[in-house]
Amino acid sequence: MKKTIRVPIREAEGVRLKIVEDGKLDPERKIQVIVDEESFLEIPVTDEIEGFDTYEQENAIFYNKWRSLEDLLKESILESELELLPSGWHILGDIIVVTVDPSIDHLKEKIARSLLRMYPSCNTVVRDFGISGQFRVPRREVLIGDNTETIHKENGCLFRLDVTKVMFSKGNLHEKALMSRVGTHETVVDMFAGIGYFTIPMAIHAKPEKIIAIEINPRSYRYLLENIALNHVEHIVEAFNGDCAQLTPRGVADRVIMGYVGTTHHYLQNGIRAIKNTGGMLHYHETTPEPLIFERPVSRIMKAALEEGRQVEIKECRKVKKYSPGVWHVVVDAWVH
Repeated sequence: MKKTIRVPIREAEGVRLKIVEDGKLDPERKIQVIVDEESFLEIPVTDEIEGFDTYEQENAIFYNKWRSLEDLLKESILESELELLPSGWHILGDIIVVTVDPSIDHLKEKIARSLLRMYPSCNTVVRDFGISGQFRVPRREVLIGDNTETIHKENGCLFRLDVTKVMFSKGNLHEKALMSRVGTHETVVDMFAGIGYFTIPMAIHAKPEKIIAIEINPRSYRYLLENIALNHVEHIVEAFNGDCAQLTPRGVADRVIMGYVGTTHHYLQNGIRAIKNTGGMLHYHETTPEPLIFERPVSRIMKAALEEGRQVEIKECRKVKKYSPGVWHVVVDAWVH
């Protein structure tokens, strides 16, 4: 998605400077003047901008003359191969992560070289084969470059990671932005913290009293510790390496984040036990078949709460993204009494 925001011209320079400072200005596209009922600047961005609606830019103007992989490769590959070129990719720091159709495997290095021409600030291209296992380890092949560790900036936060060893999802920007605006002055338990996807934005922007972050994968935990230090939130975040079934505390949390998908429901009682007797908010993630999109996660929360002798009030159900054909990643916000 080529993201953009529209800012009234009288406010545009201040907003632009802030976007540049936060590292969210897209350097590949030009800022444009849009005249509607009033004049706006259409500013190309790489991430959500607080206080502004994000749009898909329809008529992007690129500084680079190469607008697409097709432009770069149309003279050197078959027309049937052009149709199979990747239509999107992720940029994490100075690394490009791309999925290549197996039927054009012979073009993978040519595709990688073309991507580096499009993004000269990047130095490595990595091919993605998906994520598997309890630790959600990515399967990836380095196509060009030898540096797979980078620092990625998102929403004013810094994340150090090795893209071949730990996952980083760029598909749930809205959810991460939501979590960065809640939890002020609270005690929060982040049960599946990873490298700090929710913990770091919340610590930086919402400034809770305390975040207890738990991560079972030793490699992800190491990066979690590095990112806590990198973002100077050691005074807020206390991290633990181990299984949430053993390490989740009881009766301490105003808010619990269960941001893992796959077997999250097995830990629902642990999440509910973590919430104070006076009540608190549970953010429960699940991957759900479309026919049961909210019915199944809600019923699982209700059942787990009943087994713990607690009552639940469902506050909001929302889709995060399509996880696979017919399956959605969803979040349920539930107030636990």
